[in-house]
Amino acid sequence: MNRRPVTVRLARWSAENPWRAVALWVVFVAVCFFGGNAAGLQEATAKDMSVGESGRAGVIVEEGRFADEPAVDNVLITARSGALDQRAAGEAAKAAATQLRTVPGVASVGEAIPARDGSALLVPVTMSGDPETASDRVEPLRTATAKVQEQFPGLRVEEVGGPSISKALDDTLGKDFQRAELLSLPVTLAILIIAFGALIAAGIPVLLALSSVAAAIGLSTLASHLVPANDSTSSVILLIGMAVGIDYSLFYVRREREERAKGRGHVDAVEIAAETSGHAVVVSGTAVVIAMAGLFLAQDAIFSSLAVGSILVVAVAVIGSLTVLPALLAKLGRWVDRPRVPLLWRLAARRTDAAGQVKPSRFWSVVLRPALRYPLPTLVVSVGVLLALAAPAVGMQLKFPGTEDLPRTTPAMQAYDRLTAAYPSNGTNHIVAVQAPAEQAAAVKEALTRLVASTKGDRLFAAPEQDGPDIEVSPDGRVTVLSLATPFSSRSDEAVDSLHRLRDNLAPAALGALSGDASYAVGGAVAESEDYAAHVWRKLPLVVGFVLLLTFLVMAWTFRSVVVALTSIVLNLLSAGAAYGLLVLVFQNTWAEGILGFTSMGAIVTWLPLFLFVVLFGLSMDYHVFVVSRIREAVLRGVPNREAVAEGITGSAGVVTSAAIVMVAVFSIFATLSTIDMKQLGVGLAAAILLDATIIRAVVLPSLMTLLGPANWWAPRLLRGRGRHSAPGTPAARTDEPTPELIGAK
Repeated sequence: MNRRPVTVRLARWSAENPWRAVALWVVFVAVCFFGGNAAGLQEATAKDMSVGESGRAGVIVEEGRFADEPAVDNVLITARSGALDQRAAGEAAKAAATQLRTVPGVASVGEAIPARDGSALLVPVTMSGDPETASDRVEPLRTATAKVQEQFPGLRVEEVGGPSISKALDDTLGKDFQRAELLSLPVTLAILIIAFGALIAAGIPVLLALSSVAAAIGLSTLASHLVPANDSTSSVILLIGMAVGIDYSLFYVRREREERAKGRGHVDAVEIAAETSGHAVVVSGTAVVIAMAGLFLAQDAIFSSLAVGSILVVAVAVIGSLTVLPALLAKLGRWVDRPRVPLLWRLAARRTDAAGQVKPSRFWSVVLRPALRYPLPTLVVSVGVLLALAAPAVGMQLKFPGTEDLPRTTPAMQAYDRLTAAYPSNGTNHIVAVQAPAEQAAAVKEALTRLVASTKGDRLFAAPEQDGPDIEVSPDGRVTVLSLATPFSSRSDEAVDSLHRLRDNLAPAALGALSGDASYAVGGAVAESEDYAAHVWRKLPLVVGFVLLLTFLVMAWTFRSVVVALTSIVLNLLSAGAAYGLLVLVFQNTWAEGILGFTSMGAIVTWLPLFLFVVLFGLSMDYHVFVVSRIREAVLRGVPNREAVAEGITGSAGVVTSAAIVMVAVFSIFATLSTIDMKQLGVGLAAAILLDATIIRAVVLPSLMTLLGPANWWAPRLLRGRGRHSAPGTPAARTDEPTPELIGAK
C-alpha cells in the first residue's frame, strides 16, 4: 500500500489534535516575532548595496573616512502673492535667526541670503550631531519657524532643506502604509464575506495571513544577520504574505466545505482537502519560493533582502495552511459557516447542489463557450491581444526616481519647489574618486586638476569654479575626490552623455598615467542610475532562465506532463509581458497622471522589472496549479478532455475569482501610495493578476488545453507514474472510481 502523502498526515494529526496544533502555531508565531525583535535588525550598508563603477566610487569615498559635513536646513521667506516686501522679509529673517539660535541641536545660524531676482530670503541653519539622523531632530526647528510665521502672517515663512524633506517624506510614507494596511484589511474581509457568506469562514484566511506575516517579519529580522535587510523588506512581506496567505486558505477552506456538503465528516473533509487543495498549496508555494530564489542570482543586497523576506512569508503560510488551518476547520466543524450573512449566504450556497457538487456557473459557462467550441481562433485572438499589450515593453526605460518625483502633497515639497524656483540648482555632480598611496596625493590632485581643465568649453559640463576645482583629500592622503558639475538634471540625456564622456574619454586621459597602485571610479547620482539599470538588464536573463527552468521541472514532476509544464511557463510569460507593457503605457507617458496622481518620469523605476517578474511568476502559479489540478482530477475520473477542462475551470471559478479580487484590491491600494515606485508596483501587480485571472484562465488556458486534447498529458517514460499516479490515458489511470487525489509526486 502506498504511504499517505505528508499533507494528509499533517492534516490528520492536526484535525485529531486541534488544540495542540493551534497552541504550537501560536507559540511558533510568538517566538519568531519576539525573538526577531530581540535580535535586532541588521541593515544593509552602502558597501553591501554598491553596484558597478558608481558602487566602487562610493566604497572608495567611504574608505577615505572624510569628516561628515554637518546637516544644514533652511528657513525660506517668500511673499504669499506679488513682490516680496524686502523690509518685512529682513525683519522675519532676523526673528528666525534669533528664535533658532535658542533651539537645542542648532550649531549656528548663517546670514540671510537673498535670491538673485529678489523673490526670497534664505536663512541657513547648521545642525549639530550626527547628520545621518538629522531628520529625527528637525521638529524643534519646524516649531520655531512656525512661531516666526505667526509673527509675520503677510509672508510665507517655512522650514525647508534635506532634513525637513526627509522628515516630511518619512511621515508621508508612514501614513501611506498605515492607510494601506487599514484599508486592505476591511476590503479583504468584505470580499471574503461575499465569497463565503459567513463571518468565521471569511475571518480564518485573514488570521492565517496576518499571523504568517508576523512570524515572517520576525524571522526576516533574524535572517538579516546573514543577509542584511532593506527598508522595503517588511512592506514586501506584508504584500506577499497577505496575498499568498489568503489564497492558500481560500483554496483549502472552499474544498473542505465542498466535501462536508457531500456528507463527509469533519476530519474526512479536512483530509480530502489536504490531499487536493493542500497538495496544490505545496506546489504553488514551491513555485513561489523558486521564483523568489531567482533574486539571489542578481547578486544585489536589495534583491537578496526582498528574496529572503518573500521566501520566509510564503514558507510560513504554507506551513500554516497544512497545520493550524486543518486544526481550526476540524475544531469548528459546521461553526465555520456561522454567523451567516443572510443574502450573501444564499448566494454562496447556490454554488453547490443537493449532493454537494459544485454547480457550473452560468456566467463562466458562457465565458468558456468560445474557447471550448472554437479553440484555435479563440487562442489566436487572445494571444494576439496579450502580445499587443506586451509590445510597449520593448521601449521600456529604467531610471532611479529623484527629488522631482517625490509627492508634492506635503508642505515640505511645496516649499522645496519654491526654494528651487528662487535659487535655481546648477544641475548635478559627478564624483571622481581616486585611491592611491599617500605619497602620490600631489600627483593625483594635479591629474584631477587637468581633468577639470579638459572640460572647459564643453557644454556638457558646468564652468569650473573661479577659486579652483572642488577637490578634497582624505586625512591619510590615500583618497582624493573630485566633484564635477554638469548643468543638467540627473535624468536628462545630456547628463548621461556627460557621464559617458567622462568615463570613456576624459577620466582615462587624465588619470591613466597614474601608477599601477592607483585606482579610480566615477560615481554620483547619474552614474548610480545608469549602473543599476545596466545591472538589472544584465541579470534579468539569468534570473528569468533560472526561474523558468526550475519551474518547468517542478510542474513536470507534479503533473507528470512535459506539455503542462511548457504551457504553464508560456502562459505566465504572456501574463508578465502584458503587465510590463501596461506599465510602460501608463507610466512612461503622461495620459494617466491625473487619474493616478503622479508625474511621469518617462521611465520605469530601475529595480521594478526584475522584482515584478519573480513576484508575478510566483503568484500566478497559485491560480494555474489550482485550476490545472481540478482539470487533472476530472481527467483521472475518466471525464473526456473538453468536459474536464470545463469542469475544472467552472469548478474552481468561485475560489480563484475571489482570490484574484482580493489580490487586485490589495495591490490597487498600494497603487494609491504617494511614491512613484509603490504606484508602479501596485499597478503592475494588480494588472498582471487581473489579466491572469481573466484572459489567461478563462480564454487562453481552456482554448489551449482543448486544442491539445490528450497531448496535454504527454510525458516521457521517466515522468510516468504508476497506478493512480500515472498519466491519463494509460491503463492504470482508467478507472470509474472518483478519486480526490491529485496527480504528482507526493
